[in-house]
Amino acid sequence: MKKTKIIFWVSTIIIFLMEGLLPALTSQTELAKEGIRHLGYPAYFGNLLVIFKVAGALALVIPQVPKRIREWAYAGFAFDFIAASVSHGAVDGVGNFQTFFPLIFLALLVVSYVTYHKIAAGDDAVPRNGRKVNGGFAAA
Repeated sequence: MKKTKIIFWVSTIIIFLMEGLLPALTSQTELAKEGIRHLGYPAYFGNLLVIFKVAGALALVIPQVPKRIREWAYAGFAFDFIAASVSHGAVDGVGNFQTFFPLIFLALLVVSYVTYHKIAAGDDAVPRNGRKVNGGFAAA
């Protein structure tokens, strides 16, 4: 179980840093704005995307977040990574590294998701203080 928790936290923190913290810090740079324009999206879409990325990243790392919200965050990131890959493939061509880069993060997201459910299933099976915990992550 300890190994699974380490894998979960490492994969989840990488997702948090790349999809929550980095966009929050760089979304208003000219490079980020040009990236959105390059793909043909309106400027407001980049701002909306950053808001949802930050909210989703927080939902993945805050233990008290309800399971259902966490599931939506995982789904949202999966849609985001797939859409980013398709967008780059359509604009830049399939052979471009930018087309495959989001799929690397999709694989990391899958690792986080699978280990999250392994931990939740293991912790739910062992009640703490006579009660089950929320998703295996809440403090007893």
